[in-house]
Amino acid sequence: MWISDQWKDYEVLDASDGEKLERWGSYYLVRPDPQVIWSTPRTDPHWKTCDARYARSSTGGGHWSDHRLPDHWAMHYGDLTFLVKPMNFKHTGIFPEQAVNWDFITSTIRAAGRPIQALNLFAYTGGATLACAAGGASVCHVDAAKGMVQMGKDNARASGLENAPIRWIVDDCGKFVEREIRRGRRYDVIIMDPPSYGRGPSGEVWKLETSLYPFVELVSRVLSDRPLFVLVNSYTTGLAPSVVGYLLDSILSRRFGGHTESQELGLPVRASGLNLPCGATGRWLSPEAERLMNR
Repeated sequence: MWISDQWKDYEVLDASDGEKLERWGSYYLVRPDPQVIWSTPRTDPHWKTCDARYARSSTGGGHWSDHRLPDHWAMHYGDLTFLVKPMNFKHTGIFPEQAVNWDFITSTIRAAGRPIQALNLFAYTGGATLACAAGGASVCHVDAAKGMVQMGKDNARASGLENAPIRWIVDDCGKFVEREIRRGRRYDVIIMDPPSYGRGPSGEVWKLETSLYPFVELVSRVLSDRPLFVLVNSYTTGLAPSVVGYLLDSILSRRFGGHTESQELGLPVRASGLNLPCGATGRWLSPEAERLMNR
């Protein structure tokens, strides 16, 4: 498991009965988590005095209650700053468990010591985009939601990266990649965080289990002749990290060499000392990236 344990502004204080108690800076939130199937004593007083709780509805969706939060506030991770904002579907604008991926992205790009073109697909509010830019890459950030792209721009500005070479694109990721193929554009780094389920602009159904392999095959056509790495993240319940790894190996290692590493992502839980599973990540490393990692 790859553990995001370098946060100072964020921590999981406890987890029990389908919920987790988190500290986001100076604010305390309780949010549902389907991985928390155990029941342990809730001894932390912030369970009862939290600033906001996200409650699921029996008819679907949910809402924030006990809401004593500002519209947004800043969270820091290393040199990066993110604006946190409670939103629908229990989201806050960042996924803290991704910090271990941000560290990998920044350090690997920086170690390459050459100009790197990076493509971040399903890029959300730009955590990986900022990690690429912090490493010195030129980045293309693509997401279909205009509001999420704007939040990415706000995060770049808060992180002092507003003048970094980032292209902010509001578009369907598949359609965008098809156009990039026709335009002959190529990237050394590709990152993607595709949804479990969705619909395309023409009503196409996206289901990760059946759509991911052909999508990665498509995206591999915009890799440069000297790629560095490809990172695929998944929050789909039941999709093992090894499956993501096998998928990347079968498409990329066969063509470029290198190898794939895959693990669960995790966050430490203060009360128990255990690590909370938070999805799966696969990283394909080119031979160049392998050498950099083994220095």
